[in-house]
Amino acid sequence: MLDDKAIRAASGVLAGHWRAGTKLDVLDSALRPRSRAEGYAIQAALESSPSGRLFGWKIAATSEAGQKHINVRGPMAGRILSDTVIADGGTASMKGNEMRVGEPEFTFRMARDLPPRSWAYGVEEVLAAVDSLHPAIEIPDSRFADFASAGEAQLIADNACAHLFVLGPPATANWRAIDLVEERPEITLRGQRYVGHGKNVLGDPRVALAWLANELRALGITLRAGEVVTTGTCHPPLPIEAGDHLAADFGALGKVSVRFG
Repeated sequence: MLDDKAIRAASGVLAGHWRAGTKLDVLDSALRPRSRAEGYAIQAALESSPSGRLFGWKIAATSEAGQKHINVRGPMAGRILSDTVIADGGTASMKGNEMRVGEPEFTFRMARDLPPRSWAYGVEEVLAAVDSLHPAIEIPDSRFADFASAGEAQLIADNACAHLFVLGPPATANWRAIDLVEERPEITLRGQRYVGHGKNVLGDPRVALAWLANELRALGITLRAGEVVTTGTCHPPLPIEAGDHLAADFGALGKVSVRFG
């Protein structure tokens, strides 16, 4: 069992590699998490690093393709810190990014807190606490050189592969009346067109949102008003290179784009 000193040290190592854009093979055995709980404890310590305030949450590996990409069996929660947020239409640096993929996602912004409690939140209850729905693009990466073999506990400690995040404008359409399962965002990259599918996100982006609320509940964490939750890619991760422009058109729900420097 890792003590507080080891948890802070492990978090410091990972945060240092993020700032420097460098990689490591594995955490030292004395700092390495052996469980999801220890991974989340290391991740939580990132909030005390100089990477900005907590902006929201991400879910990694909500699709089969995403799980295969990092070799895990199920979803993981990660923190989005304010220093990692890129403006819609802005430019994301590729420095130090070895994963090199872009992921179009459905993102919710919360209107009210969902605090920890002893019983699970239902999907409708979580949706009732949402303010707005946004198109978004996540640009994940890992501090581990071989992220596919790092394992679930280390990847959770690694902030569930959070790296950069692009938030589009809030949808002006009545998104609550739309079946997000069957939404098919159109993605363009290097002149090619791809089509995502809402069902790729844990079967339903709204179910993914509820999963995140309950993952935080189990960890004793409040999902707070104003925070965003990006629910995982609706298309298999798309390879990106410096100079690319990635755009995602979510139809009535809006558009989002980013360039890669």
